[in-house]
Amino acid sequence: MSDAPHSLPEDDHTKPVPRIFLVGSLVALAAFIWLISLVWPTLEDRAADMSTLQIGLLASFVAGLMTAVGAIPIFFLRRISQSVEDAMMGFGAGVMLSATAFELVLPSVEQAELQYGGVGMAIVVLSVGMALGGGALLALHKCVPHEHFHIGPQSGADPAKIRRVWLFIFAIALHNLPEGLAVGVGFGGDDVSDGITLAIAIGLQNMPEGLVVAIALLSLGYSKWAAFGVTLLTGLVQPIGGLIGAGAVTLMEFLLPWGLAFAAGAMLFVISHEIIPESHRKGHEAQATVGVLVGFVVLLAIDMAL
Repeated sequence: MSDAPHSLPEDDHTKPVPRIFLVGSLVALAAFIWLISLVWPTLEDRAADMSTLQIGLLASFVAGLMTAVGAIPIFFLRRISQSVEDAMMGFGAGVMLSATAFELVLPSVEQAELQYGGVGMAIVVLSVGMALGGGALLALHKCVPHEHFHIGPQSGADPAKIRRVWLFIFAIALHNLPEGLAVGVGFGGDDVSDGITLAIAIGLQNMPEGLVVAIALLSLGYSKWAAFGVTLLTGLVQPIGGLIGAGAVTLMEFLLPWGLAFAAGAMLFVISHEIIPESHRKGHEAQATVGVLVGFVVLLAIDMAL
């Protein structure tokens, strides 16, 4: 099936999200970073007692649950404005960009240098690994029917609209697999904080995705609990990827730099091919770009706090 986007019709009567909701979100982010810095020593001690497989599976599971956490506002808000949706998607892209650079690319280069003893070979490993990761996602997108990220409220029970919503939801679940893989691989190195920061990044990015998925289901007439349940299921794909990633680097340690580079390529593909283009499609480029900047800085702040 063609990979061309087919945006769903947008409701002209979508009510803007109250400003207090946006201010509250920023305050919650600041509180979250502060809380992470406080509980990090305890998390680090607990993580040290777990195997790579155990912590990779657990962390990807928690990151996947954040998809459902993001859907919680549907119990209070039925709709969000397109500009807010684009800003949230931009935020997710910024978080993923920061995580890709600092928790996947740099560790991949460091591990490759340790294994192969030179910067030149490290660059080769990074380049080939990222090409394989991006290429795998491209092939998957070409072969598997799906919808792009943008979705808008709709009404009625038009079978074509229903099909497009479910293809969109399938796309979200599809993208959760390489994200879970990245979390699992992230725990293969010596620094546990890399994996935990990556899991936090994926969790933060999952939250706006979860909200968009839940609102899409509400627009088809599903109940709030049904929308919440389906959103939760899309997030639970991530532990599968986490198990695969952690298992691979546990059984074959030499694959660690390759796995990190592969995950980086897959993540960059999702960011560039899906999230950023869709956040710019409806004329809210400024809001989306601000979201990218905020997301990048937030993840960097979390990384520094750890």
